[in-house]
Amino acid sequence: MNAIEASDVRVTLGGQPIVRGVDLTVPTGQVLALLGANGSGKSTLVRALLGVVPLAGGTVRLLGEPLGRAVPWRRVGYVPQRMAAGGGVPATALEVVVSGLLHGRRLRPPRDSHARAAAALEALGVADLRDRRVQEMSGGQQQRVLIARALVREPALLVLDEPTSGIDLPTQESFVRVLSSLRDAGTTVVVILHEIGSFAPLIDRAVVLRHGRVVHDGPPPPARGEHGDAGHDHTHPHADPGPPTDGPDLTLEVTR
Repeated sequence: MNAIEASDVRVTLGGQPIVRGVDLTVPTGQVLALLGANGSGKSTLVRALLGVVPLAGGTVRLLGEPLGRAVPWRRVGYVPQRMAAGGGVPATALEVVVSGLLHGRRLRPPRDSHARAAAALEALGVADLRDRRVQEMSGGQQQRVLIARALVREPALLVLDEPTSGIDLPTQESFVRVLSSLRDAGTTVVVILHEIGSFAPLIDRAVVLRHGRVVHDGPPPPARGEHGDAGHDHTHPHADPGPPTDGPDLTLEVTR
């Protein structure tokens, strides 16, 4: 079974075409990097695949089921680019991670939820933040909490939108080790990246978008330094991307 089967996916936002006829099949257990310049449609595509942004055309199946209520959402983890700013009820890191164990049919977390949440925070190196309010944390700390929130589900499909933004290199490497163990257990991973960086050992396949269309689908770009340029990873098309056109940022994980 494929984790994702998408055919002729099209998305229009504000009257403008953002994703233009994308076909994408991701086999179970594959780690796929979605690359492209700002405004190429990467985030909009993954939101459409998750059913948060409406399709203007095309079809999507996740974990063998057509997009909608039939999808086993409890087995899908999502990490947005950033946490919601302001507003809302103050919550600790532990509470945020425990919320990752909730979904449409589970209104109460399981009995071992606190232990599982604490283990997820430990894996990301932020166990000491478990009782701190996320509103008081730095952007990098909040990002690690969001990653733990997705990982606590032990998802079959994990989708990440630039998950290492604002995170230092040692933490990135710790996160990659966690993802490696998930991959070895059969988890499918789709990760939006600006640069391959520390993810290089994990990536099986790269899909590059430009102006909402797939312009490359195959082996990942060379790792840092393989072109003799240690200062830049050649992971996105060097062309004028036009104005940013991705839709509004998601702030909550999919919890259907």
